[in-house]
Formats: sequence, structure tokens, C-alpha cells
Amino acid sequence: MIDLGRLRALHAVASYGTVLAAGQALHCTPSAVSQQISKLERETGSALVEKDGRRLRLTEAGQLLADHAERVLTSLDEAEAALAAHRDTVTGRLTISTFATACRALLPHALRTLTTDHPGLGISVIEVNPHEGVEMLRRGHVDLAVLDDWPEVALRYPDGVSRITLGEDHADLIVPSDHRLAGEATLEDARHERWIGVRAGDVCYEYLIRSLPGVIPDFQVGEFETQLTLIAAGLGVGLIPRLARAALPPGTRAVRINPAPTRRVVLAWRDSAAARPAIRAAEQALREAWRINQERQALLVR
Repeated sequence: MIDLGRLRALHAVASYGTVLAAGQALHCTPSAVSQQISKLERETGSALVEKDGRRLRLTEAGQLLADHAERVLTSLDEAEAALAAHRDTVTGRLTISTFATACRALLPHALRTLTTDHPGLGISVIEVNPHEGVEMLRRGHVDLAVLDDWPEVALRYPDGVSRITLGEDHADLIVPSDHRLAGEATLEDARHERWIGVRAGDVCYEYLIRSLPGVIPDFQVGEFETQLTLIAAGLGVGLIPRLARAALPPGTRAVRINPAPTRRVVLAWRDSAAARPAIRAAEQALREAWRINQERQALLVR
């Protein structure tokens, strides 16, 4: 009988292409992944992978087995969900991927609720960009994905993934206190400003350069807090979602954009795991965290 853990290792290598990346996804060392693949090759009597530069390429036999592994792991996911639903207990392990802003603004309340109400549930959190979150969800390496989805750079959801929208998050133009723009403006009004933004490859970066073709941020930093610090120093302007900020620092103010740049904050899970009580409990906790955050934001933007 083929060992399930070895099938997971092959599936991870098929998904990520390297032993290092597969190990990171499975939370084990690259050496452990290699050992599992070697044992699986001996177990099946087939060469399953071959080196292709720094990556691994599946052999014909390896691809055949990896295809079956995906179906087996999906069936196992469904079986575990059905069993958990039968017990109607929130237990086991739940792995959540989330983008940075939600990790800071939503996850603390949601995780506290889950750990307090369901002490038998083990929770892990991985902070990734939304494209990685969707892919990790598809591959079965996370159970839930909290995603930001801008209509202008919309995410692509694979078959077998369900989602709900927690809410919509608007972005404002943040400027130095003495800036010429005040009250309300369009993005085009700020085209010729010095822009402070996130790094290339981030969804918010893609939104900005698509909305203002030709504009490239002069300063590209990883955190919204850093952007606010640079804006407060009078070095430029930035487009910052409300979910990403609490009270604005001294020396800055918010200018409402018309029409308002808007992103959806989405919670997604695999259909095969939908029956798990832990999924439903996490959805409820995140909805409550969203409600509390929106009440707080309403006070800040008055």
C-alpha cells in the first residue's frame, strides 16, 4: 500500500517544482521531502522525479502518480470534513493564509475568538500575497485564505474553491497636511505628484499603475506604516486602504478619491472542506472582526 505521507511529498514537489519549496509548504526540511520521494520510488519500483537544473521534473510515472495523489488528497479532505461535521466539534488544525493588512487588522480579534471558544482547535497563520494565497488553497496547503481582490486586477479562483466577501475596503489619498489637494479629488488630480507606494508585484502596486498609466512610485516600501511616515515627512503622497491604517500620524491628512478605489476582502476555502465546523467557526469570527473594524473606521473617517 502506498504511504499517504509520501504521496503528499510527491504532490508538493509536483506543485512547487523544488524540494525546498515543497518542504516549506509541508513544514518540514528539504531532506525529509527527498527521503519521502526516495522511499516512494522504492515502494513503487518507478523513477518518479529527475533533475532539471535547480528544479525537479516529474517523470511520466511521477506525473501519473501525482495526478492520482491530488484526487486521493481531495477525497481525504472531504472525508475529514464529513467526519468533523458528523461530530459537530470545532477541533483539528486550521491553517489560514492572509494578506498583511488583514493579518494586522482582522486576524487578532478572529484568532482570539477562535482560541477562546474552541480550545481544541490548533491554528496556524501564513502571511502571503493574495495570488499565493489562492494557489496555496488550491494545492491544499492552507484551509482558508483571506484575500484582497481589486476589480481592476481581479484574482482568478480555481474550480473547487468557494468564497464569500467579508466587505469592501475603500482607499484614500494620503497627503502631507499642507498639500494643495483637499476635501475630495480624483486620482488624475494627483498624477504628477511624487508617489509613495508598495513594492512592484503587490496587488496595490498593480492597481495604482493600471489606474494611472505611466506612474511609477518613486518610493516603494513594504509596509503601509512606512508609507505614512514618509508622507508625514512631506516626501510625497500615497494611496492607502482604510483597513491598512488606524489614526493618521501628525503631518498627514486623507483626501477622498472620487470614484473611490475599492477592493473586496474575501474569505475562500476548498469545496471539499466546506463541511468542517472549523471553517464555519472561522468565517463567523472573521465576520465579527470585520464588523468591529468597520465601526472603528467609521469613527476615524468622519
